[in-house]
Amino acid sequence: MNIKKLASIDVGLKRIGVAICVASNLVTPQSPILRKNRNQAAREVDEFLNSWEVDTLVVGLPKSNEEMQRRINHFITLLKFNGEIRFQNEDMSSVEAEDLMKGDMKYKRDGRIDSLAAKIILERYLIDSPQQQ
Repeated sequence: MNIKKLASIDVGLKRIGVAICVASNLVTPQSPILRKNRNQAAREVDEFLNSWEVDTLVVGLPKSNEEMQRRINHFITLLKFNGEIRFQNEDMSSVEAEDLMKGDMKYKRDGRIDSLAAKIILERYLIDSPQQQ
């Protein structure tokens, strides 16, 4: 049985949260990608996807923010990724991630929240698209 490897990204202006799912429905947040410029960030996302041999990339897309939708869609065009790209509503994923982090000391803007948001986006996708597994 060939298990699809899925990854998700939460594209932000400073950081890109990243999560991976390589077996069943277990989603693991990874180290975020710090964004210096869009070309560097796209290169690092491609390297991440290649290193994990990802089949499907799930991209968080905010339904409530057209400007970010435009920026995210442009960013996706910079990727050299040849697999399947799916979009998942990411509204409130960062708020949910911040709630999960509460009590975890005083968190810094180190990107953990961004990767937790990517984890939430991928979990939502798996719930919404059970046929994808």
